[in-house]
Amino acid sequence: MAGLSTLARILGEVRRDVRAARDRDPAAAGVGSLEILAMWPGVQAVLAHRVAHALHTARVPLLPRALSVATRAITGIEIHPAAKIGDGLFIDHGSGVVIGETAEIGRDVTMYQGVTLGGTGFATGKRHPTVEDNVTIGSGAKLLGPITIGHGAKIGANTVVIHDVPPNSTVVGNPGHPVRIEGRRPEGPDTDWLHLPDPIADALAAMSSRIAALERQVAELGGDPDRAEQERPPADVMPLRRRGGPSPAGG
Repeated sequence: MAGLSTLARILGEVRRDVRAARDRDPAAAGVGSLEILAMWPGVQAVLAHRVAHALHTARVPLLPRALSVATRAITGIEIHPAAKIGDGLFIDHGSGVVIGETAEIGRDVTMYQGVTLGGTGFATGKRHPTVEDNVTIGSGAKLLGPITIGHGAKIGANTVVIHDVPPNSTVVGNPGHPVRIEGRRPEGPDTDWLHLPDPIADALAAMSSRIAALERQVAELGGDPDRAEQERPPADVMPLRRRGGPSPAGG
């Protein structure tokens, strides 16, 4: 009976995974469920993981890891059999995705190619991220360590995240920084990833603008900072003048 219950649970999760691919991938519009199962590597990898995880939970030796390795060779997606994944996970394209042993992923998470849920150092125990429900993770993002990504968060492409992410926030950069777009948080998995702000670039631009404004103020007051710098005496001469000693030009 336990085996039948596990099988029924896996089949229910697979149905949700297929529905997630159809809902979140425009290329799946009008495509049948069997074709999605046969041709979508992200769906195949998650399906194989569900079987491998059930075997791992049942303490079946060797087979869970062998299934994981075979799935990686076929799909380019590596998921450790011990990782905990909720239903509705959609991995778009998927090549290069790595999900570590102690990673935990909630429901209805969307993940793009090149994403890593990895550990740091050689610590044991919980060492991989926990991703809560309805999170979207952009291409190439790296989430490292036992951090928590809050419900509904958005992680921009190529972002490196090493700290907890608050719920419903958008994080970009290396290291990742929470940002807002036009004063609000982006909504939904179809966020405009091409136009996310860069907080570091914005800070440098603000600093450059402030320096330019200060230079204009100095010029308006009658000073020329460039000319003042050129006319300033050499550093080795100034102490002599302060002490009343001779200048280089005379005695």
